[in-house]
Amino acid sequence: MKSTLLNMTAVLFGITLAASAGVGVVNMITEEPIAAAKEAATKAALTEVLPAFDATEAEELTIDEMPITIYTATKEGAVSGYAVQSMTKQGFGGVVRLMVGFTPEGEVVNVNVLEQTETPGLGTKMADEGNVLLASVKGQKLEEKKLVNGKLAVKKDGGDVDALTAATISSRAYVDAINRAWMAYKSVVTGEAPADAASGATAAAAAERTNGPEAQEGGQNE
Repeated sequence: MKSTLLNMTAVLFGITLAASAGVGVVNMITEEPIAAAKEAATKAALTEVLPAFDATEAEELTIDEMPITIYTATKEGAVSGYAVQSMTKQGFGGVVRLMVGFTPEGEVVNVNVLEQTETPGLGTKMADEGNVLLASVKGQKLEEKKLVNGKLAVKKDGGDVDALTAATISSRAYVDAINRAWMAYKSVVTGEAPADAASGATAAAAAERTNGPEAQEGGQNE
């Protein structure tokens, strides 16, 4: 076939069409398994952070321009607890997502870290069982904690939450996401629109983040 602009254009179009069709087929094949895996992960997280339940109802909220999902759990028709899928963008590595469980009275049942990209061996410890962050809130009512401007805070910022060693930025992010979950819980329980929950430590965390990895890994942010 003689090489002409028209021929080359037709060949390129054919290759593009075939590639697009291939991507579409892969999407069709993987879309359902991905959705199923995501649903299974959510159910597992709910089980870990909630008291016993037999059904949940989800409600979508927006706090600090971030999507938050709150699940009202029921057992035999009565509310048994609330779970909030919360997030923050203040992690050392970016987004941190948590699932926070509350009793109907507001006591924190458990916290499950769904997503984080923190420094291995430092910020990643937020996902470890029994870590100091979790120990500072589990089994407690947050309104009874030492609050700063009405919000939970690490000790460095005037609160009483123990931070992970050499990982203050990650610890602040964890607390920020819990504050957002707490706002969502209170909103559903009281019926009032959620207030912004952004931590007052955000500016300090941002400033420290600009110092580079050594600020966290070298312990200079403690």
